[in-house]
Amino acid sequence: MVVTGLGTVNPLALNVPDYWRGLLAGQSGIAPITLFDTAAFKLVSGTDVPFKVTFAGEVKGFTPEPVIDTRSARRLDRFTQFAVVAAHEAVKESGLDFAKENPFRCGCILGSGIGGMAEWEDGHRTLMERGPDRLGPFLIAKMIANSASGNISIRFGLRGPNTTVSTACSSAAHAIADSVAAIRSGLADVMVSGGSEAAVTPLGLGGFIACRALSQRNDDPKAASRPWDKDRDGFVLSEGAGILVLEEYERAKARNATIYAEVCGSGNTADAFHITAPHEDGIGAAEAMREAVKDAGWNLADVDYINAHGTSTGLGDVAETKAVKLVFGEHAKKLMVSSTKSMIGHLLGASGGVEAVACALSIKHGVLHPTINLKNQDVEAGCDLDYIPNTAREARVRKVLSNSFGFGGHNCSLAFGAI
Repeated sequence: MVVTGLGTVNPLALNVPDYWRGLLAGQSGIAPITLFDTAAFKLVSGTDVPFKVTFAGEVKGFTPEPVIDTRSARRLDRFTQFAVVAAHEAVKESGLDFAKENPFRCGCILGSGIGGMAEWEDGHRTLMERGPDRLGPFLIAKMIANSASGNISIRFGLRGPNTTVSTACSSAAHAIADSVAAIRSGLADVMVSGGSEAAVTPLGLGGFIACRALSQRNDDPKAASRPWDKDRDGFVLSEGAGILVLEEYERAKARNATIYAEVCGSGNTADAFHITAPHEDGIGAAEAMREAVKDAGWNLADVDYINAHGTSTGLGDVAETKAVKLVFGEHAKKLMVSSTKSMIGHLLGASGGVEAVACALSIKHGVLHPTINLKNQDVEAGCDLDYIPNTAREARVRKVLSNSFGFGGHNCSLAFGAI
């Protein structure tokens, strides 16, 4: 299965070329929140020091037009708008004309951890302040998590497999794995896949503040996401979408399509441990990576690079590093590892899609993006791998893993290879 089209909107950029340039330059897309007033967003509980967050990874300057007309856009939540615009870019780049394809052989599987959160909030506000008879007729259609995959299928006439995966922060990765399975099993020839999320909302921010998961580096947002750094203090809430077009290799080759990478395998496990915290020894994450390598038919020593989950949390960064060492042993010292989230923050259910785009570009162009803000590596906690600190690196990578781990203990690792 190969990747023939890429699309994204995210805190760094509104398209793939600008996203790639931003990643290689080590730019940060994190900034103070402008979508709503954050003055009240602090938690005071038994302490004189409030837990306060006023920044995030917003998609800046986004308008759905001209991809989506104004009237249609009003009927879509922001997360669906992101998905449709990113899918438009990916399909256009793939060179596919779905009007000439068998629609029942083309499908769409997307991931979203939450779905239309802004619409939930607006609907509830209307209900409480104005009553049920003032609710809009598109409320349900806008807020349901499958709105993105449904609208993409309508837009391109995709009548094949169409589902939505919701496994928190591993949603997009699981969606890609399911799309590959659909093609492998003969259910489809082409799949549009990835994920979308738009949870930078009052409820989203407030909820993550309540569980004390976020960085509080309000005075320096661009330096807030700092995976494996001693001074990391939580992840950065972000939004956006990352979409891939997947198809069978011989089919793509026959039509002379641009091929970025091959999706060679995947691993899917659960920690069965805690609803938010990863297993401290990383055993679930480790097994997901083992399964992905096995499914790809690789040897462990073949893996060159890992695009890590790398969220910038105290527990998560240590657990993922332990998992890498558990799987790869001595080879872990030779692996290159970096975190896309250091620049764009954590896009929750969309993360695996946006990071898959980065992996495909790394394989195609022979360059690995850095982990920025890594100034004081937390070696004492065991974070002693090669995390490509602060500067992009030219590297001919042939075999790559992309890790996504979600609340609930969901683990997914994707294996991408060069053609």
